[in-house]
Amino acid sequence: MSMTQDTAPPVAVFFSWGMFWLAVAFIGAGVFFIDGLDALLTAWQLPEYSHGPLIPILSGLLFLRQLKEYPIDPGPKRDRWVGVMVLLGALVVGTMGKLANISDIVAYATILWIGGLLLISFGWKTGKHFWPPVLHLVYMLPLPGVLYYKLSTFLQFVSSELGVWFLQLMSVPVFLDGNIIDLGTLKLHVAEACSGLRYLFPILSFSYIFAVLYKGPMWHKAVLLISAAPITVLMNSVRIAIGGLLVQEFGVEWLEGFTHFFEGWVIFLACILLLFALARIMLFLNPQKMGLVDALDLDTDGLVPQMLRVRYVRASTALIVSASAMVLASGIWASIPERDVLRADRDSFALFPRQMGEWKQIGIRDILDPKVVRELKADDYHSVNFAKGNEPTVGFFSAWYKDQSQGGVHSPEICLPGSGWEIAWLERVDVAAELNHAGAFEINRAIIQKGETRMMVYYWFEQKGRKVAWDFAAKMYLVLDGITTGRKDGAMVRLTTLIADGETDADAAARLNEMMQEVVPALPRFIPGA
Repeated sequence: MSMTQDTAPPVAVFFSWGMFWLAVAFIGAGVFFIDGLDALLTAWQLPEYSHGPLIPILSGLLFLRQLKEYPIDPGPKRDRWVGVMVLLGALVVGTMGKLANISDIVAYATILWIGGLLLISFGWKTGKHFWPPVLHLVYMLPLPGVLYYKLSTFLQFVSSELGVWFLQLMSVPVFLDGNIIDLGTLKLHVAEACSGLRYLFPILSFSYIFAVLYKGPMWHKAVLLISAAPITVLMNSVRIAIGGLLVQEFGVEWLEGFTHFFEGWVIFLACILLLFALARIMLFLNPQKMGLVDALDLDTDGLVPQMLRVRYVRASTALIVSASAMVLASGIWASIPERDVLRADRDSFALFPRQMGEWKQIGIRDILDPKVVRELKADDYHSVNFAKGNEPTVGFFSAWYKDQSQGGVHSPEICLPGSGWEIAWLERVDVAAELNHAGAFEINRAIIQKGETRMMVYYWFEQKGRKVAWDFAAKMYLVLDGITTGRKDGAMVRLTTLIADGETDADAAARLNEMMQEVVPALPRFIPGA
C-alpha cells in the first residue's frame, strides 16, 4: 500500500515513545561504534574508497523505494526478537574489534547492527525483505588488508597483460616484465594505483543497484552484477594501453596530463555506458522485447511519505531492550581504562648474527628502495646474503611490525610477481621433521623464475612464537592476540636461493633446510615469542 495518500501527522503523534527509543538506540550505537565510523572516514579519503560517502545515501534511497511495496502495519508483532539476536551479534563482533583495536571490524559490525534494527522495527516477516539496501552498505567498507593486496596484485597483473596485448594490436613494440611495461625507450610501471580498484568498487556498487532495480529475468540481473568486474578491468587496460601509445608517439610528458584526465570520471562513465549497453543487448535478445527504460524501476514518487513512516515505530519491548543494551554497552566500554598495547622486548635486526653455523654473511646489509620501504611499512627489517664454500648464496629477509593492524602480513606471493618474478610452483609444507622441530612447522615453499633464472623460496609468518604459513590465518591470529593479550607484533621471514645449473630442486631445498636450522633458533631474540 502506497503512503502517498497519507496525511501529515500532528506533532504530538510524530514524536512518540517509539521515536524516543529509536533515537536512544542510534545515539548508543554512535558512541559504541565510533571507532568503526572513524575508520570509514579515514578510508574514504583514499582514492579507491572515495565513493564511500555516497553508499549510505544510495542505500537509504533503495530502502525507501522498497518500503513502498509494503503496507503500514503498526500493530504488535511477535517476530521482533530475531532482530534483537542480530543486534546482540553486532555488539559481540564490535566488542571483538574494539578489544583487538582493529577499527575495520567495528565498521563491519555496524552493518549487522543496522540489519538488526530493521528486523526489530518491522519484524522478521517484513524486515527480512530489506536485505538488498543493507547488503549494499558493504560497498562503503574498506577491504581487509590481506584481501586488498591480493586483489590489487591480481588486477595489476591482468591489467598489465591486457594493456600490453592492446599495444601489440596497435603494432607498438612492447615487452612485459612483471608489472613493468618496457617500450624500449621507456619503462612504465603499472603500480598499485593502476590496478583499477579505484574504479572497481564504485562500479560494483552501481551494478548492484542496477541489478536490484532491473525488472528483467533473474539471470539478466546476475550477468549485470558479475560483468562489472571484467568491464572495469577491460577499461583500465585500455587506459594503460592508450597511455603507452601516447608515450611512444609524443613522449612521457604527455602521460601525466592524460592520466589525470582519463583515470577519473571518463573511465567511470565508460564503464557505466558499457553496462547499459550490455543490458540493452540482453533485452533485445529477450522474447518479451522490453525496452531499457521499462526494465528499470526508477520511480521515485512517494519517498518523502515513506520517510514519515518512522512515526509508526512502536516502543516495543524488543526495541527498548536493544536501545538499553546499546547505551549500557557504550557506558561499560567508556568506563573501562584504555588497555596498553603490550610491547615485547627485542633486539634490533642491526645486531643479527653475521655468521650462522658454517654460513657467513657476505657484503653489507641491503638497503631497500625508499618506495619499497614505504610500501612495506615495517618498523624494522633485515636483508642480507649468506654463503658457504662454493655453494649458491642464501638470502635472508625479515620484516618486523610492532603493530600489524596498521600494516604487516605482507606476503611474498604478492610482491614477487610485481617485481617481475613468476611463481611457477607454490605449496604449503610441514618441515618440522627436517628441522627436528617439536610440533608442526608449516612454511610456504615456492619456485619462482624470471627468464632462465630459477630460485627456491621459503617463507612464513612469526606471531608470538607461532609459525604460520597461510597469510589469512596470520590475520586471524592477529585478531585473536589483540583480543586476548593486546599484542599485535609479528614478522614475515623469507629465505631464497638460486637453483644453479645442474642442480635439482631437492638440492636447493636441502640448502634452505640447512640454513633454516641455523636461522630459526636465532629468531626469538629479534622476533619475540609468546
